[in-house]
Amino acid sequence: SRDPTNGRLRFLEVKGRVAGADTVTVTKNEILTSLNKPEDFILALVEFQEDGGHRVRYLRRPFGREPDFGVTSVNYDFSALLARAEEPS
Repeated sequence: SRDPTNGRLRFLEVKGRVAGADTVTVTKNEILTSLNKPEDFILALVEFQEDGGHRVRYLRRPFGREPDFGVTSVNYDFSALLARAEEPS
């Protein structure tokens, strides 16, 4: 995606889960991209509601450190990520 205000390339990773889901899986490559491009990476969290609706939240700088060498993916607590996220802007 390109930021329409300045033309900068943004990296959006979208993860969708049903409301009440325990975890969401993120790949090592997604984590590394977020750490290498912290100003340009957004983790978009989509929570699908029981009534058929959904809620979208953006989380900037979602990850704090690189996974260990042999790790291919990491499960994160979905509600903890949502709690740190904000309305899209």
